[in-house]
Amino acid sequence: MSATRPRLAAAERRRAILDTASRAFSEGSYRGTTTAEIAREAGVTEPVLYRHFASKRELYLAVLESAWGEIREGWDRILAETDPADGWIPKMSKVALSAPGCRAVLADLWIQSLSEAYDDAEIRRYLRRQMREVHDYVADVIRRAQEAGTVEIERDPEAEAWIFLSVSLLVTVARRLGGLLANDDLDRIRTSRRTWMTGSPA
Repeated sequence: MSATRPRLAAAERRRAILDTASRAFSEGSYRGTTTAEIAREAGVTEPVLYRHFASKRELYLAVLESAWGEIREGWDRILAETDPADGWIPKMSKVALSAPGCRAVLADLWIQSLSEAYDDAEIRRYLRRQMREVHDYVADVIRRAQEAGTVEIERDPEAEAWIFLSVSLLVTVARRLGGLLANDDLDRIRTSRRTWMTGSPA
């Protein structure tokens, strides 16, 4: 007699589906990943998946929200556990949008979403709102660091926050293409940005 998989509570099933979808979408693509594949890997039937997420798009948007939530938690910990003098912005840039251990890489999902956003107004609206939310978070941290005297007061927090996000997207593009950035390019970019923001390369 074959062993049966233990029945999960509804919240656990939803989490299992979301975790599986996060990995699948991050490693693959929105169009190329099917809900049938996600359901099978998560150990549920497709009808069960649709009881938790009404559509593939709803599941994809939930993955985007979950990925940002993980990054935000990491950044919140940096702000709570370290002094601004220790360099909030450099520490955040190391976590950036592709923190190790996250189920999905937010910057990867953003780049995927750009192609989907062209045809799907709802994904386009969601992506625009989420990117603005991440930008506003970073801009607020820059303002707080300026008040603490660790970021040059002349820097424009709104503009610098967009540059912060653009570097994360560049790193993601470079990783996907391979060979775009030289071995030390990322370190040089970070040093240049740190010097510009703080007045010191250290």
